[in-house]
Amino acid sequence: MAMHTPAKIEGGLEHVEKSEKTQTGETAIDLAAEKQLLRKCDWHLIPPLVAIYFLSFMDRTNIGNARIQGMTADLNMQGADYNIALFVFFIPYIIFEVPSNLVIKRISPSLWLSSITVLWGISTIGMGFVNSNGGLIACRLLLGFFEAGIVPGCIYLISMYYQRYEVQWRMSLFFCAAILAGAFSGLLAYAIGNMHGVGGYSSWRWIFILEGLLTVVIGIVCRWWIPDWPETAGFLSDSERAMLISRLAADSGDAKMDHLDKRAARRVAKDWKIYLGTIAYMGIVNNGYAGSFFIPTILNQMGFKAADAQIRTIPVYVVATVLCLGSAWLADRLRHRFAFTLLGIAVATVGYILLLCQNSLSVGVRYFALFLIVGGGYITQPVVLGWLSNTMSGHYKRSISAAVQVGVGNVGGFVASNVFFDREAPRYVTGYSVSLGMIAICAIACTALYVLLSMENKKRDRGERDHRLQEPDAHNLGDDHPDWRYTT
Repeated sequence: MAMHTPAKIEGGLEHVEKSEKTQTGETAIDLAAEKQLLRKCDWHLIPPLVAIYFLSFMDRTNIGNARIQGMTADLNMQGADYNIALFVFFIPYIIFEVPSNLVIKRISPSLWLSSITVLWGISTIGMGFVNSNGGLIACRLLLGFFEAGIVPGCIYLISMYYQRYEVQWRMSLFFCAAILAGAFSGLLAYAIGNMHGVGGYSSWRWIFILEGLLTVVIGIVCRWWIPDWPETAGFLSDSERAMLISRLAADSGDAKMDHLDKRAARRVAKDWKIYLGTIAYMGIVNNGYAGSFFIPTILNQMGFKAADAQIRTIPVYVVATVLCLGSAWLADRLRHRFAFTLLGIAVATVGYILLLCQNSLSVGVRYFALFLIVGGGYITQPVVLGWLSNTMSGHYKRSISAAVQVGVGNVGGFVASNVFFDREAPRYVTGYSVSLGMIAICAIACTALYVLLSMENKKRDRGERDHRLQEPDAHNLGDDHPDWRYTT
């Protein structure tokens, strides 16, 4: 058998190089048309997905803002009641990630994503009317059930419109919605703090009611705002659709997995990349949830009043947004992922060490540590998501891998919900120590992923995987195809 040259190395460089040649007027026109097509996809795809992810993250974490506005006292929450209300969200959220992404493959993304947005918005509104801790827990369970499909569904949809080295920037734009949700939630909570007593409701209730109503309205709009798959997207003309599908085919080459039969299911189940990517995400997502759930409380216990604590969360998330987008731009530009995951982990590590030594530090330094923790985490978190997506090829494999990574990975959120104990305030030694350990786990998983992917690419360069082309499912190998090269 002839040696297979790495024509498809790093997501269709052969096609990119051809597009960059400018010897003929026709090629220049093609390049301009491609740029125009990408801009059109960006404007139609990214804004609605950013909007619903922004709302989903705000609605799952606004309980942190409600807490310091009097929720725990009004609902007579004691001991671990607050922690329980946090972690019950993750039970249905983890369980229903994969089923949700199998559903979205079979029906239109616009219908599925808009429907679950409306339903979790209703759940959020319900939290504003509960009169007991049990009622709050029930609403949080429903919230986790309906939100389960958002992140994996959106990541899956983004990955089906762009080539691999165009994904990270878009993924980070999408992910910035979570960061900005933290800032906006603090700003909104600060404003809503003045509504105490309006209509006979406490200000913390208005946080849930108003933010839930906003979610319901946007969810209805998204039925016509979110585009469907590239093959059926209404915003594309026939020529644009043909160009987009051609670009995607050049990116994946023969590495397709468009049929989920028994052999394909076994390949997915045995794929070590999915497990390492999930462990990495579990380690870093803990950091994001720890910040969102507890930063308002941490600031409050630094001596800031509730309103001042809410407003001081905003600069933390603004800086994190800048770091997130800057690292994403460089990661795509350099066509590299691993170093950026370690960079974010290193920054966050310094922040946790500072907080663990906070007894000898001023309030200003402790506040600065929050910038490091949140900013470092959001350098790494979207890169981990984009990196695993880059290593997958085929509709079903991308769908399942995204759902598993986000679903199982959110065990990190479950951990974050249960390690910040009121009795340890304001030092939270357990919370900071466990969070530091979790990002160390992320670093180990990312390092293993980098080493193993590099080794696998070298094996394919030597032709050691060419035998797969003789197997019965050679047409449905996905990224197991010997011509595919992995992003490192």
